[in-house]
Amino acid sequence: MRTNKKLLMKGVKNLVYTLGFMFIAPVVLYQAFKNQEHPLFIPVLILGLILAIAAIGKGFYSIKILMQALFNDSK
Repeated sequence: MRTNKKLLMKGVKNLVYTLGFMFIAPVVLYQAFKNQEHPLFIPVLILGLILAIAAIGKGFYSIKILMQALFNDSK
């Protein structure tokens, strides 16, 4: 059983993007809740929620790719 290095690198790259989303989303949400009286509160809040959902989805996708690379799943 050999590791698919190309797929492994794709999974690691996706994990890096996931980490970016995981750090950016809470910052955006914090800024939105800190400025609730600002006219752009709702768009910034929506952006933060989208980033948080993207972080979760990208995390699951990254783990799926890593498992395929490590266990040589040829789907």
